[in-house]
Amino acid sequence: PCSVGIESTILDATRGEPVLLRPGMITAQALSQACGWPVRERDAQAPRVSGSLASHYAPQARVRLADASVLNEALRAEPEPARVAVYAQAGVAVPAGVQVERMPDDAATCAHDVFAVLRRLDTPDCHTIWVQTPPEGQDWDGVRDRLQRAAA
Repeated sequence: PCSVGIESTILDATRGEPVLLRPGMITAQALSQACGWPVRERDAQAPRVSGSLASHYAPQARVRLADASVLNEALRAEPEPARVAVYAQAGVAVPAGVQVERMPDDAATCAHDVFAVLRRLDTPDCHTIWVQTPPEGQDWDGVRDRLQRAAA
């Protein structure tokens, strides 16, 4: 356990203007305000950093990201609900027998909890962990990044 949960934000400050290499809980906007320069997105010249592989942070079960409507549809069609887990905010109808964890409504709490939740849901009987795509916005960028890598 740690106070933040997801790993730190990584910024490249070696090329004349700051470049965000890995999103974390410090947003690009906060970094821009602190350093007085606009923070650019990662580009082809960006160095490789820890946690930047396409697939990373992945549990044994397959992780699938979807918005609430797609997630509801997939859960209705699931032939083996006992072998599925769900990590979602409100608005997702979870069938009986499906292991579920509620995704917090705030990014900081979700960032703190996300890895522990994925570990709890990743049981030997679980073949798929459905995760509701986190909301848009810089506060959620780090969480969204880690979940996209888990689903890759």
